[in-house]
Amino acid sequence: MEQDWLMGLAGGLLIGLGGAVYLLGNGRIMGASGIIGGLVDRSGWPSWAERVAFLAGVFLLPVLLVPLLDREAATHLTGNVAVVIAAGLLVGIGTRIANGCTSGHGVCGISRLSPRGIVATVFYILAGGATLLALRHWLGVI
Repeated sequence: MEQDWLMGLAGGLLIGLGGAVYLLGNGRIMGASGIIGGLVDRSGWPSWAERVAFLAGVFLLPVLLVPLLDREAATHLTGNVAVVIAAGLLVGIGTRIANGCTSGHGVCGISRLSPRGIVATVFYILAGGATLLALRHWLGVI
């Protein structure tokens, strides 16, 4: 528990490094919602292999690291399936409305000093805080 900040720092550095490598490697922003969206709406099919490789790395690397770290990650995910489904739908809708997600706007946008990325990040952090306040403290759902 005392070294959780160190894991957070390492994770942040790896995400930043991944974003830099992705940008330098192909000239595009590492936005997960854009990568997934391009596969779903078929606009990104010319680069489907790159997109699938990125997503495979995002999902498989944690599975591979758990035995090396010799511990499970505490996610604090609710057991309420309806809340999880609603959260996923709201995040998906929000990323479409904002034309991006936390990786595109938050990591890559802020690092490039993009006004659009900074504004989007401020608003999704505020929306997340307001949602948590409403669901946990006012409604007692999660």
